[in-house]
Parts: sequence; structure tokens; C-alpha cells
Amino acid sequence: MNLSLRQLEAYAAVARAESFTAAARELRVAQSSLSRTVLELERILGVRLFDRTTRSIRRTPEGEELLLVAERVLTAHRAEMTRLERYLAGERGGVTVATLPSIAAVLLPPVIAEFRARQPGIGVRILDGMSDLALRRVESGAADLAITIAHRLPGGLRSWPLVEDRFFAVLPARHARAGDPALRWSDFDGLQFIAIGADSSVRTLTDRAFAAADVRPAGVIEAGNVSTVGGLLAAGLGVSALPALVRVLMSFADHAHLPLTDPVVDRRLSVVLPAHRSPTPAAARFLDLLRGLKADDRPLPDDVRWV
Repeated sequence: MNLSLRQLEAYAAVARAESFTAAARELRVAQSSLSRTVLELERILGVRLFDRTTRSIRRTPEGEELLLVAERVLTAHRAEMTRLERYLAGERGGVTVATLPSIAAVLLPPVIAEFRARQPGIGVRILDGMSDLALRRVESGAADLAITIAHRLPGGLRSWPLVEDRFFAVLPARHARAGDPALRWSDFDGLQFIAIGADSSVRTLTDRAFAAADVRPAGVIEAGNVSTVGGLLAAGLGVSALPALVRVLMSFADHAHLPLTDPVVDRRLSVVLPAHRSPTPAAARFLDLLRGLKADDRPLPDDVRWV
């Protein structure tokens, strides 16, 4: 059998009120329409739903059972329609952001706190990793968006710039140059340099700066992440250059941080989205918040700016 929601709603109104007149007023329909609906239900089900007299109607046992079924179905339908309405309005669901560890640790926490205060029904998931991995996660649909380097995007992705953070020199606290007001990239010439691995966006930019300044370090020690770089620096094993947002990831050890010039190098971080896939309502709300913070010029950590 196939009973429609309209039929169940009409029957439930009559059954609860045990009156066609009262139910017609509640639903704002003609009484004759309700009578036809109940007769049609009785025909489909092959049972009487009401015992009728000239003055009243009473539910039969079959009518009692149908009322229970109708109310369960109508309650579930209303609940699901409410869930759908909230989803479409961006009030429930989830958003997954793929990003770099420095963004996850420094830039995103206050953004997420504000987003959760505005949208408590939306969950936020952060997937941190290298830049190429963040892009692959957006391509595959594992993430709704990425905040990462976007200078070589695959054809299925698009981006808009968000922030830039400036590179600074990092030296062991007892290094002979630790007290200098600033360093130039050429000052790294002939020194042992501690670099993040070749698959990092940071490594790409430091290599470019070395080429621009014609710098040849005495040697390069590669590390897989910023925390390892911090430990190697603290042990006096070399010097490094890193973007501003990674400072907090190295706070466990004592280093000297100096401005770095000639050239000044900024790392641009962009919001990356699928080119041909609309964001979910929850992701659209998150993107709206990012655009709003940028438009309001919300304060950022030192040497970081909106672009």
C-alpha cells in the first residue's frame, strides 16, 4: 500500500479531533475534502477507520493503529524536514579544512572559536600536512577547502589569497650573530643551514631566496617538520629561515629571531576550493567568516598580514 503524507495528515487531524468539522477548521480545508480522503483510505486499507453515528465518529481498533502509524510518520517527516532546513541554512553539518601545520596551530584556532560561537551546530575538522597533501585532499573531496600555498594549482582547483607571513632568520641563542638587528640572505653563505624537507612549501621559498641572493650554504641538514628544525637549532647545529606563523611551533626552545632582508620574502597562503563543486552550506558559512575577518582587517600575529 502507498499512503501519502497528505492523506496521513488529513486522517490524523480527523482521528485526533473525532470530528470532520474541527479537523477541517484546523487544516483550513473543506469538510467534504476530508470525508473523501477518509473514504479513500478505508478503500485502500479495506477496513473501517471510524464507527459513525448521526452525531459523532469514534476510531475503530484499525483506526487507532493507523493513527499511531500516521503520527510516527508525520513526526519523523517534520524532524527530517527541520534537519534539512537547518542544513540548507548552514546551521548544521560539518566543514573539513586541509592546511599546513603552522596554519592549523596559529591562524585557525581563533577563527574556529569564533565560527563555533556563531554556528554551534556545525562541526569543524582540521587535516594538517604538507601543501601538496592539502591540495590532494580538496581534489579528492576529503576536505571542503584548503588554506595553503597555491602557486601551482591543478586544473580542478581555484583559489583566492588570504594572508602573507614574512620569513625571519632563526639562530641558536648563543650564535655570534644572535644580537644583530637583522640579517640578509647573503649572511647564510658558508653557514650550515637547517631546512625543512624538499616536499615543504617553505623549502621551495628558501631555495628561491638562496638562488636570488647567490647563497651557497656550507651544508644543509634536512628535517621533516618545524619542531625538529627547532630542536636542531637549539642544539647549535646550524641556522635557518622560516615564515612568521611557525614561531609558535618552536617556542619550546630558546632561539634568536631576526628580521631577514635582501630580499624580503613573504609566503602567500590562499584559500583553495574545488573549481567545479559548490561548497556545502556549512563550508560556505566558514568561507563567509574568513572573508569577513579579512574585510574587517582583524588583527594577526606579528609579520602576518591579510592580502
